[in-house]
Amino acid sequence: MSSPATAPPPPASLKRIVTASLIGTTIEWYDFFLYGAAAALVFNKLFFPDSDPLVGTLLSFLTYAVGFAARPLGALVFGHYGDRLGRKKLLVLSLLLMGGATFAIGLLPTHATIGTAAPVLLTVLRLVQGFALGGEWGGAVLLVSEHGDARRRGFWASWPQTGAPAGQLLATGVLSLLTAVLSDAAFGSWGWRIPFLLSGVLVVVGLWIRLSVDESPVFKQALAQAEARKAVPNAEAEKLPLVAVLRHHWRDVLVAMGARMAENISYYVITAFILVYATTSAGVSKQTALNAVLIASAVHFAVIPAWGALSDRVGRRPVYLIGAVGVGLWMFPFFSLIDTGDFGSLILAVTVGLVLHGAMYAPQAAFFSEMFATRMRYSGASIGAQFASVAAGAPAPLIATALLSDYGSSTPISLYVIAAAVLTVVAVAAAKETRHRDLTDLTPPAGDAGAGRTAAGAEDARAI
Repeated sequence: MSSPATAPPPPASLKRIVTASLIGTTIEWYDFFLYGAAAALVFNKLFFPDSDPLVGTLLSFLTYAVGFAARPLGALVFGHYGDRLGRKKLLVLSLLLMGGATFAIGLLPTHATIGTAAPVLLTVLRLVQGFALGGEWGGAVLLVSEHGDARRRGFWASWPQTGAPAGQLLATGVLSLLTAVLSDAAFGSWGWRIPFLLSGVLVVVGLWIRLSVDESPVFKQALAQAEARKAVPNAEAEKLPLVAVLRHHWRDVLVAMGARMAENISYYVITAFILVYATTSAGVSKQTALNAVLIASAVHFAVIPAWGALSDRVGRRPVYLIGAVGVGLWMFPFFSLIDTGDFGSLILAVTVGLVLHGAMYAPQAAFFSEMFATRMRYSGASIGAQFASVAAGAPAPLIATALLSDYGSSTPISLYVIAAAVLTVVAVAAAKETRHRDLTDLTPPAGDAGAGRTAAGAEDARAI
C-alpha cells in the first residue's frame, strides 16, 4: 500500500504539475531554438559580415554550438543542487537565466555597430542559454516523473518533452510570421529582435506558473530520510551526488549518452540544418522551409504523448529502438524529398522524421529517470543527457554544413545520421528495461545497468 508520502497526487494536482513543467520547458526551448533559427537565417550577416555566405553560416552555427558546450556544466551544477535542495528551486533559476539571456540578445548591437565585440557578446549570452538549459531538462522531467502515477509514468513524463516541439513551433511560428509580413531589409534590420524580446513576457508567465507547484514528494521523502540519518551517531556521510553517480551508475550514464546520439543529431539535422540545405541546395525560400518545420513541429507535439503512452504498455526500449532504426532508414528518403523543392514533399520529409524522432524522445524522460536513485537522479539524468549533447546536437549543424560544403551532396550527411542511429541501437539494446521500477524504492532494481554490484547496491541505498 502506498504511503501518504508516495501516493500519487490527485488528477487536478498532477495536471497542474505537468502544465507547469510543459510551459517552463516550452519557454526554455523557445529561447534555445530561436537562436538556432536566427543563426541559420540572419546571424551570419549581422555578426559575421566579412565572411562568404557559407562560411558565415558555419561561424554562426559555431556560436550555436557553444550553447551545447555549456550544457554539461549546467547539468553538473543544477544536478548537484537539485539533488540537495530540490527540483523546484533550480527550475525557477534556470528559467530566469534562460529568459534573461534571450532578452539580452534582442538588445545586442550588431557587428556594424560595435565590431568584433558583437559576436563575442553573442557567444557569452549563448553560453548562459546553454548553462540554463543544461539544468532545465533534468529538473522538469523529474518533477513530473516523481509526482506521477507509476503505471502511466511514460505518458505523463513525456509531456515536458513536448516542450521541445512546442518551443520549436512557437519560435518558428514567430519567425515565419515576421518574415511573411516584413521585407528582408526590415527583418534583417530590426524585425529579428522581436522574438528575442518577446521572451521577457513569456518568462514572467512561466515563473508565475512554476512558483505555484509543490516540490516532488519522492524527493521530500528521500531528503527527510537523509536528514534522519544525519542524526544517527557515527552514520556514514552522504556522498556527493556526482560521486555517487559515477561510482554506482556509470554504466547507466553511458547508456543514456549513447541513447541520445541518434535522437539529438537527427533532431538538429531535421529542424536546424534543413533551413540551410533547403534554401541553398534545393532552392526553397526561407518562408517555405520555416512553414514546413512549423507544420511538422505541430505533428511532433501531438505524437510524443502517444509514444510515451505506448512505452507504458510495451516498455521504454522497444519504442526507443523503433525511433532509432526508423530515423536511420529515413535519412536518404528525407533528403530526396527535399531535393524535389516541392512544398508537400518538404512537409512529408520533416514530419516523418520528427514522428520517428518522437519515438526516441517521448520515452526518454521516464527511461532516464528510472535509471537513477532519488538523491542522485537529477545529477545522473542530467549528466547522461547533457554530456551527450556536446558530441551530438552541438556539432550536428556544423558537421552537416561542412559535409555539404566539401562534398556538395546530402549522401555524407545521411551516412552521418545513420552512424549515430547504429550507436543508439547498440546502447539501448544493452540497457535493461526500466518501466516497472518504483522510484521510491531504496534499492536498485534487479539486473539494472551495472548488474553484479550487489555490495554497491547497499551503498546505493544509503546514498538515496
